[in-house]
Amino acid sequence: MKVKRLRNVPWVSGMLVVINVIVFLMCTFSENVLYNKGELDVVSVLAGKQYGRLLWAMFLHAGIEHIFNNMVLLFFLGAMIEKVTGHVTFLVLYFLSGIGGNLCSLLVKLLQMDYSASVGASGAIFGLDGVLLAWILLDRQSMPDVTPKRVILMIALSLYSGFTAQNIDNAAHVGGLVTGFLAGLLFCALRKHRRQKKTKEVWT
Repeated sequence: MKVKRLRNVPWVSGMLVVINVIVFLMCTFSENVLYNKGELDVVSVLAGKQYGRLLWAMFLHAGIEHIFNNMVLLFFLGAMIEKVTGHVTFLVLYFLSGIGGNLCSLLVKLLQMDYSASVGASGAIFGLDGVLLAWILLDRQSMPDVTPKRVILMIALSLYSGFTAQNIDNAAHVGGLVTGFLAGLLFCALRKHRRQKKTKEVWT
């Protein structure tokens, strides 16, 4: 029973929140040093070949309101998803979503010749929305209290909020959402396949 309880503890979501907060505090006391080394922009990533920024930018935030909103969503949304997907799968889905969102952001910036920089975990968090939608579409039993309509409404409101606000990297949001949805479909389908295979093995 204790092992099962430990599995249900969303420690990965909590760990990600703690790391983000620590990095934000470090940024506060180090002025622009960490931002200069980690923010996402076309010149640094493509011309400078600093591909690590695709990952580092996920842990940087522009201000108190920015990190507070993202961390609240990450903790509660992440905790719900992590209990279903498992710790390792959740972590993989989170980083895939964040990197996918940042790649989409770079592509749009390149096409628009936009040399501004962006930071934040929003792409990864939108990816969790995508994962949640994929999971309840393929495996509704794992989250009986969540309906596709509620998730779609939540996603629509979040996208609307981003597109009607200023200085928002909506490309990262959409890219993260699509990446999370596709990755969620794949991981959920693989999990259902393994589960069905085990069931057949038991009966045979």
